[in-house]
Amino acid sequence: MHLILEVGLVFAMIAGAGLLSNKLRISIVPILILAGIVVGPQVPQIGVFDFRFIQSTPLIEFMGRLGILFLLFSLGLEFSVKRLFSAGPAILRTGVIYMFINFSVALVFPLLLGWPLKEILLTAGIMTISSSAIVAKVIVDLKRTANEETEIILGLMMFQDVFVAIYFSVVSGIVLAGSATTLATITTVLIALGFMGGVLFFGHKLVPLLNRLLDIPSDETFLLVIFASLTLTAGFSEFLNVAEAIGALLIGLVLAETEHSDRIEHLIVSFRDFFGALFFFSFGLSIDPFALGGAVWPVLGAVGLTFVGNIVSGLWAGRKANLSYRASLNIGLTIISRGEFSIVLANMAKTGGLLLVVQPFAVLYVLLLAILGPLLTKESRWVYNRLRPLFRWPELKAKRKHKSEAPKQDISYPG
Repeated sequence: MHLILEVGLVFAMIAGAGLLSNKLRISIVPILILAGIVVGPQVPQIGVFDFRFIQSTPLIEFMGRLGILFLLFSLGLEFSVKRLFSAGPAILRTGVIYMFINFSVALVFPLLLGWPLKEILLTAGIMTISSSAIVAKVIVDLKRTANEETEIILGLMMFQDVFVAIYFSVVSGIVLAGSATTLATITTVLIALGFMGGVLFFGHKLVPLLNRLLDIPSDETFLLVIFASLTLTAGFSEFLNVAEAIGALLIGLVLAETEHSDRIEHLIVSFRDFFGALFFFSFGLSIDPFALGGAVWPVLGAVGLTFVGNIVSGLWAGRKANLSYRASLNIGLTIISRGEFSIVLANMAKTGGLLLVVQPFAVLYVLLLAILGPLLTKESRWVYNRLRPLFRWPELKAKRKHKSEAPKQDISYPG
């Protein structure tokens, strides 16, 4: 089968997944992964169509890697360094609450399964990080941008972006460098953190210079410069045994502070969506569906713990921000989806030669939560009504406290 015909078949399947996701009104991520899983080496050739994608697999995988870069570069553009640090104590307080509860649960779970240290660290990241892409899409689709809890949700997403940058740097230094000694591990971690801090520090200082350099009238030349900056930074990141996705995220954060950020975001959005779709499809293509069975029970346990952890942390964070119980529950339900970050970590497990169960675990885990998350968020009223008996006593107590603290009106009359 010719290479172009194979690639055309891939694009047709991705387009079909997009049409189906629009029809079902759910995220395209799980459909793309499923589309990749149902084809591959285990599927026979049907006429002139070879669904094994033997010739095109390397090309698909490479374009999928570009998808990772564009996804994280785009996220970096949305949240500049200044915006992250100017959001104030509210993001820090709610972010610490959310990360402490969910990361603690995510560390204990693989530890109880008896997995090695590297697998524990990757699984903890897989179970902790929400999908910014899915969360943002759900908020817009459900028209909740004006809701009182949305600001907290966006703050949590920003906090997670910072956590992701640090965590990816640390974990990739440990997993990809294969550090065997404590000294070597510390060295790789310091190199990773030094690289991240250096890019952010010097990038921030060079913003005026970047503004002048990027003042390019031609969109074609402008895009070439941006693509070169993205791939070179990501490539140098990979050279230092830091995940290439981190380099993409960092350069996005730096360029977000320039006066050209809107132009960059407008020009690269199509590339992000196109290559991002190839990323999710290529990830599914790399998975053997017959090897997923061994991950079923761990995934079901992980999904249950994630549900509980997100509900508890969402309620706690929301109540700390003086939101109602229903709005606080919406926080936990909205951020329960997992997606691109979990898949990037699963790919890191494959590259680092870790236990084979980590990848199918990540696939099933992301599939379930990428489907359940938007559905639960959409039906948040139903979920709240089911859980409302748990909130009756705290709500009554809060009302009594509010009533007792309310200033009394002077109803006396003169004379």
